[in-house]
Amino acid sequence: MLAREARQLMERRIALLLLLLLVWLSNGAHLLVKTEEAAPTPAPAPMETREKQALYSVIQSFVGGSWNGSVLYPDPCGWTPIQGVSCDLFKGVWYVTSLSIGPVLDNSLQCAPDANFTPTLFELTHLKSLSFYNCFSLNTRPATTIPSSGWDTYAVTLGTLEFRSNPGLTGPLPAGLGMVKSLKSLVFVGNGLSGEIPFEIGHLVNLRRLVISTSGLTGSIPTTIGGLTSLLKLDLSHNLLQGNLPTELGNLKTLNLMDLRNNSFTGGLIPSMQSMVSLQDLLLSNNPLLGGTLTTIGWSNMVNLTTLDLSSTGLTGSIPDSLLDLKSLRCLALDNNHLSGNVPQNLATMPNLSALYINGNNFTGKLGFSQEFYEKLGRRFASWNNPSLCYSATEISEGHDGPVGVQKCTGDKEANIGLRNKVDRSGPDVNSSLLVSFGIPGNRVGGFWWLVLAQELVATFILVMVL
Repeated sequence: MLAREARQLMERRIALLLLLLLVWLSNGAHLLVKTEEAAPTPAPAPMETREKQALYSVIQSFVGGSWNGSVLYPDPCGWTPIQGVSCDLFKGVWYVTSLSIGPVLDNSLQCAPDANFTPTLFELTHLKSLSFYNCFSLNTRPATTIPSSGWDTYAVTLGTLEFRSNPGLTGPLPAGLGMVKSLKSLVFVGNGLSGEIPFEIGHLVNLRRLVISTSGLTGSIPTTIGGLTSLLKLDLSHNLLQGNLPTELGNLKTLNLMDLRNNSFTGGLIPSMQSMVSLQDLLLSNNPLLGGTLTTIGWSNMVNLTTLDLSSTGLTGSIPDSLLDLKSLRCLALDNNHLSGNVPQNLATMPNLSALYINGNNFTGKLGFSQEFYEKLGRRFASWNNPSLCYSATEISEGHDGPVGVQKCTGDKEANIGLRNKVDRSGPDVNSSLLVSFGIPGNRVGGFWWLVLAQELVATFILVMVL
């Protein structure tokens, strides 16, 4: 009896404890919910009204007056972002740091026919990147020029400035760009500019990339460019530049790429180039008035060079032995010059050489390259249009021919019968478009191919008669 009462008492105590536990848990959860509900929601970071209005005004000046930013994008750095606009927080306030105008993406900001610059652009004082792509076309009215003043606003902030594919962007490069000392990348490609490269460009001492290509600039390269000692890439190709290459280019010891193709430079290669010890790609082709010789430069100092393109530069003289010291060289283009003398046989020993163009010169003597060398380079070897050059048939195995457009040296043993060439694996055709498809430019087709055709016809006729 006592045991039963004790058990009932214990059960009542357990029930009471469970009840108290449930009440406690209920009150705790309620308090927790209350606490969470009471926690204030952090307010979104603000954007200064002046900054916002300046952004709207700048975009409207490029995309057209009908664009209403305050309605379409009331919070451009928050919940209604604008494609091409990026923002950063500075002391808890949003500022525009990147602005890209042009049809990069489907929903990008696209310029109107009356696109133009507005002074409020320089009120966006925190900009780090500014770019314009296909914004100013030839139909832009009136013609648009780059602002000549205001660039000092970005002296310590702007790192990237790019204008790409803007043929309607006219006028000179403003000297005021030299005030933007923070610039690391300055790019002008495919614009309708005119005038010379301002010497103030040399003040941009932090520049890593300078590209002013296909933009119609004239004059010479300013000597102040030698002050850009941090430069990694220099591209001034496809302009109307002229004059001698400045000696100061030799100061650019960190430069990896120098592209000066398709201009009208004169005065030949300059000795100071051998000081550009980091250079990997040197491109000077299609400067027919450059002239000079290859012996001007001590090539053995340029150990990192992988591409050397000096085609159509009016070079004279011979190929110096110092070129053989370029162990990293992959492509050597010396075609369409006035080079003469023998072609060094040791070019074949360069460990990384995979393209060699020496066609269109006045080389003489015998090509001593092996069949393996011709096979290795394939269509990336060209030596035609050297009237006094021949190849050694003793180096070619039976069943294979020598290089395209080069005659077998007189007195050499006949190596094979047939006219298929190992370089392009196809019979030559009088149709220059077919030759182009084999990597042989149609404007380089001469009487050689007619001779080949005649020989092929005679051989076929004899074979038919015999059969």
